[in-house]
Amino acid sequence: MTTTLPAPATGALGLGSTGLAFGCDYNPEQWDPEVWVQDVRLMREAGVNLVAINVFGWSHVEPRQGEYDFAALDRVIDLLHGAGIGVDLGTGTASTPPWLTTRHPEVLPVVADGTSRWPGGRQAFCPSSPIYREHALALVRATAERYGDHPAVKLWHVSNELGCHNAHCYCDVSAEAFRGWLRARYGTIEELNAAWGTSFWSQRYADFAEVLPPRATLSSGNPGQAIDFDRFSSDELLGHHRAEAEVLRSLSDKPVTTNFMVAAHITALDYWSWTADMDVIANDHYLDHRLPRPHVELAFAADTTRGLAGGAPWLLMEHSTGAVNWQPNNIAKAPGEMLRNTAAHIARGADGVCFFQWRASVQGSEKFHSAMLPHAGTESSTWHEVVALGGLVERLGELRGSRVTADVAIVFSWENQWAADLEAHPTTALKYLEQVHAFHGALWDLGVTVDVVAPGAPLDGYAVVVVPELYLVRDEHAAVIADHVAAGGRAIITFFSGIVDDRDRVRTGGYPGAFRELLGVRVDEFLPLAAGDAVALSDGSTGSVWSEPVALRGAEAVVTYASGPLAGGPAVTRNTHGQGSAWYVSTVLEDDARRELLRRVLDEAGVTPDPAAQPGLEVVRRRDEQHEWVFLLNHSDRAVQHTEAGHDLVADHPVTGTTVIGPGGTQIIRKDRKRS
Repeated sequence: MTTTLPAPATGALGLGSTGLAFGCDYNPEQWDPEVWVQDVRLMREAGVNLVAINVFGWSHVEPRQGEYDFAALDRVIDLLHGAGIGVDLGTGTASTPPWLTTRHPEVLPVVADGTSRWPGGRQAFCPSSPIYREHALALVRATAERYGDHPAVKLWHVSNELGCHNAHCYCDVSAEAFRGWLRARYGTIEELNAAWGTSFWSQRYADFAEVLPPRATLSSGNPGQAIDFDRFSSDELLGHHRAEAEVLRSLSDKPVTTNFMVAAHITALDYWSWTADMDVIANDHYLDHRLPRPHVELAFAADTTRGLAGGAPWLLMEHSTGAVNWQPNNIAKAPGEMLRNTAAHIARGADGVCFFQWRASVQGSEKFHSAMLPHAGTESSTWHEVVALGGLVERLGELRGSRVTADVAIVFSWENQWAADLEAHPTTALKYLEQVHAFHGALWDLGVTVDVVAPGAPLDGYAVVVVPELYLVRDEHAAVIADHVAAGGRAIITFFSGIVDDRDRVRTGGYPGAFRELLGVRVDEFLPLAAGDAVALSDGSTGSVWSEPVALRGAEAVVTYASGPLAGGPAVTRNTHGQGSAWYVSTVLEDDARRELLRRVLDEAGVTPDPAAQPGLEVVRRRDEQHEWVFLLNHSDRAVQHTEAGHDLVADHPVTGTTVIGPGGTQIIRKDRKRS
């Protein structure tokens, strides 16, 4: 007997409906056509309403140069459209087909030691290659001409995870493109020499033709060259996105995006500079079990993606139902964890959640990556969880377009990460992202929702701004923080901040450079600590990794060093500046001490942690004019209680009084907003 299923709504974020998007990557080219029919039927059963296809379709759509075969893609799109499922249509350019790299091996990427990387994986191309660009855009044009007006297409998906593997190419073509980028940036070779400080080690250039990418050297390289190459590489990939998007927009009125990779292990692209080119902000995220608390890093990634979207809703393009395949130890998710992770992204602003992938591959390097439909099939616990999750996402459609608000901001910069983590610095033990995660994680523990903002972003409306290790900062961006404090805000700034300008030139006159006057302190030298060493602090805690001889220039000491050569000297300071206060932290605090410092600053600023928050319970609120949705995610192995009343959308029933959430449990409670 054939069961007729109701057609699901299509997507969100302007993708065609009033609900949330719930979907997946689908690779039908890996399966026989009879499987496609079964897959579409099961997608409807699971509540899927948005499917990304043709992400890696180049060698199927264009099996030989200039010969296009869209027959299979036509059928798949028609099957999805007939089932009421929207299509996120990939341009297919993420991986080069064998005919291209065979005919034109010069498109292959080259790494810093001058050796090529060969086909057999993915992204086997130099981002600067005009040959790759020519063939990629021809494919994009042919695809857009065929499907630009197709009613199934809700979103265009440029390439895939741009720069995941090939962000930096050091070939001669890239070298020439880098020189062109430098000419546009600096105008003259004299200005480039000044920017890079090439008077050091006889590196002075007489002509742009002499400049190379920062290829492997016998000693430490030029840091100005390295940072500019990072900037160039991010811009070069953005340029490719723009080229594909220009073709798409000339032939279709559907929104265009690409999937970002805001995650702990991806650092190559400055996404703050990409956002204006996206019709939809989309991100891929996977739990990273190399980190001590992967779910807290998930929260940071989601908060950052919301920041990239300017607070507007965004799309989670990929996450996993279970284990991935690319970490040293690929850990499956516990029962309820897929729901909890999905809810965390929605809580922090996602209006759509999609998985990689629909059906688990049986061949290829990703065959052990989890999927919505696993190898075990529809009798598996994963499948039953997926179907239940699809039902929940349908109920959550009511919160589409609602917003997350925060009183606290963290300043985060990929450009600063490139600079702060360079070689030849005071210690290799200091990693920028670890310091950012530490402060974001402490606020997570306290139950405080955080916005992640770029340096120089407006800080109006925030009571507190946290600035961890902002080593590279422009004067005008430092001034935004100082003005925020002068107007009555609070700032927490940590060691190794304000040290250099955007040319990696040290600000002289004492550290912390650009923030010295705001903080009312002066530091003459850095005293990093040896591995495993710690210094006692006057509040009973300890500091590690870093220390400094802080001289007070108007600030007061809040915590002092209690041991070592700095004993009696300030470790944490507070300075009144205008109507507000600026706090300086000169060492890596213990987790408890960091939370206590934040609690003190929050109290001073009048910021109250979420009243429902408690250890292990993540609480985030989304609001519109009429309702508030309270996300309560229990990451602990114990039951927790709360008194939030309303309608629980997970269990789909009212809750009043004291409610218990079991270990690993999730509740999403709709409440009516009180009117004054």
